[in-house]
Parts: sequence; structure tokens; C-alpha cells
Amino acid sequence: MKPAFLPFDPCFEIHHLRYFITVADELSFTRAAERLYMAPNNLTVQIQNLEKQLGIKLFDREKRPIQLTQAGSAFLEDARSILATLEQAEHKVQRIGRGDLGYLIVGFTSSMANGVLPDILQVFHQSCREIKLILREINSAMQIESLRNRQVDIVFVYQDFKADDNSDLKVMQLLPESLVVVLPERHPLAAKSKISISELADEDFIMPLPQHEGGLFPQIEKIFRQAQIVPNVVQEALFMVTILGLVAGEIGISILPSSVENLQRKGVVYRPLIEETTAERLNAIWRYDDSSAIVSNFVKIISENFCTQA
Repeated sequence: MKPAFLPFDPCFEIHHLRYFITVADELSFTRAAERLYMAPNNLTVQIQNLEKQLGIKLFDREKRPIQLTQAGSAFLEDARSILATLEQAEHKVQRIGRGDLGYLIVGFTSSMANGVLPDILQVFHQSCREIKLILREINSAMQIESLRNRQVDIVFVYQDFKADDNSDLKVMQLLPESLVVVLPERHPLAAKSKISISELADEDFIMPLPQHEGGLFPQIEKIFRQAQIVPNVVQEALFMVTILGLVAGEIGISILPSSVENLQRKGVVYRPLIEETTAERLNAIWRYDDSSAIVSNFVKIISENFCTQA
């Protein structure tokens, strides 16, 4: 059996539709040819070919000026609709290619929701209002795996991430964030404007689980180690809000990134450290082979607004 085939090349048909619509608008092959920058004879041949492929006459050439046949009038309506749909599709795909339209899946941890993430999303939304942002709260330990599995387009991780050891990924460091002491409002140290690490030697601590907060606990341990202090950790918690609740309940104190102050938990106060300390830098990480213009635009906005250098 002979293979089925289209009556004419779809790409060639598009040109025929444009030719036909122009002739129908002008009701003159000469004027239509001028608009199309074609020789009148060539345009006539193109319309004849279209009529041959359709098996119907589109124009009554016996009249002056020429007139659309009944079939031609019906075909004109559909031809306009087809071209309008194609133009809309072309415009849409061009906007997607530029990163003006589409969606972006962002992976983040719970602590980021109270930190710089809302600021990043706000700036991006102002610049790219028609990009749909899909936000997925993911355990820190699963962030990179989700990125590699293409479940997300970009993630934010608080940890020392080496791009050299992960050649399939790109990484960009955001501005560093200071650490603050989190105290019950009735704690004696709450009366001070700043607190030294040495003043915390005998305190009970509530700390985030390392696997959920990107290594913050080991970093705090390092700070105490440098001060030759071993912190007494009485409780670990999964979420920042849980830590704040336990601090408010006077179970202990904590040291957290300064963005935690955005939570404003009743019964809790925040005090800066006298020593210069910063939380582990926040990293934006995305796939090296991701050619998405949306991802590129998102990264550009982060680089220009939330990094020490572009």
C-alpha cells in the first residue's frame, strides 16, 4: 500500500494562504503582487496551484474586478483564522525563547522563606510578571538530588558548595548573612545591646538539625571551638519556628542567621554578636546544561541585586 501523504506541504500552504488573503483583500492580482513584492504572473501561478490542490476555484476571474467565489469567501474566513493562530503561536514561542513567558520551579528550605527568598521573588516578579513561579519547599539534604533529577530548576542551599566537585552544576554565592543570638525576653543577657561568644559558655542551646539547615550547627560549633567553648545542646529542631517556640518557652537559647528576626516571635529577642560572624553563605545552584532563558534571567537578577559582584 502506498503511504498516505498530505495534499500539499504545510509550510508551502502558509505562503499560499498569505498570497490568497492578499489577493482577496485587493481583488486585483496586480495590486496584490505589488504588496507582496512579487511579479503578477508568479502570483497568478501560486493561486492557481492552490486552487488545483484544493480542487476548487477561489476567484471568479471573468468579473472585473475579480470576485471571490462562494467557496473562496468561506475559505477566506478560515485562512484568516489559521494565519492568526500561527502568528499567535509564533509570538508565544518567541516570548518563551526570550524568557518572557513560562514557568520556573524554585527549591528552597523553610529558613529561606523568612530570609532573602521573598526579596528575590519580588524583584523577579516585577521584572518578569508573566513567569509563573512554582515554589517547592525541600529538605536541604534533598535539594541537589531534586535539581539533578530535574524536579526543580534552581535551588538555594546554605552550605559550602564546591562547583569544582560538581561539574554538572553551576553555583553563585549570595551576600553573607550575620548571626544573632536568640534569647527568651526575660533572659539576663537580653538587657545587653550586643553579646560576646564568651558570655554564652554556660548556656543551654537549641540548634537546627544539620541535615535540614545546611550545616549551620557545625558552623556554630566551629565558632565555639575557636572560642574554646563546648556548647551544651539540649534540643535540636527541624524548623526555625520550632526553635523560636522553644526559646520562648525558656528551654534554651540559640544562634541563627539574622533573617530569623523577620519572624518576630512573641517572648523572643535577638541580639547581635560582638564578634564578626556570618552564617554559611547562601548559594543559588542550577544545572550547567540548562539553556532556559527563564533560568538565565532569574540568575541575572540574583547576581545584580543579591551578590557582592556580578
